[in-house]
Amino acid sequence: MELSEYVQKGFQMLADPGSFDSNTFTLLLRAAFQSLLDAQADEAVLDHPDLKHIDPVVLKHRHAAAATYILEAGKQRADRSTLSTYLEDCKFDSERIELFWTEYQNNRNSLEILLGSIGRSLPHITDVSWRLEYQIKTNQLDKMYRPAYLVTLNVENTDSRSHPEISFSCNMEQLQDLVGKLKDASKSLERATQL
Repeated sequence: MELSEYVQKGFQMLADPGSFDSNTFTLLLRAAFQSLLDAQADEAVLDHPDLKHIDPVVLKHRHAAAATYILEAGKQRADRSTLSTYLEDCKFDSERIELFWTEYQNNRNSLEILLGSIGRSLPHITDVSWRLEYQIKTNQLDKMYRPAYLVTLNVENTDSRSHPEISFSCNMEQLQDLVGKLKDASKSLERATQL
């Protein structure tokens, strides 16, 4: 598995029984799964009383490393031997490997559903609409007399077949800059396809 050095170091620290005893390791592992799979989870997952003695910076680093590894394992649909090999390379003992595998198995289906819902492609713009807005006053009653454009991009998400809209407001200079960049991108694409 290709993980950054920062993530690898954080994950290897989880293997050290001197830094994280078995109970603390289990709590942190469950917190990592919960933060990934529960949409309402927040930093409170790390507020367990048995985790209070750990420096918050260290705790968040290890939590992020565990969550990153869990996502990578789920993305690759790792089996037991793949997980065990990587965990052994990170100096995990057999007890922690077994704890990790058990927790991974318990949450595997939910993790695959989560990863499948994210999608694999960028949205495709199907239509653009705009309107001119003229701002006369602000909420402080200052006179403004400024035109602004409200732009709405209709997009199609090919993975989920949804059709959300992306709306934004911009002034004349920002709109001209956007149009110029889109023209540059179009010209670059034309040159690339002619090669």
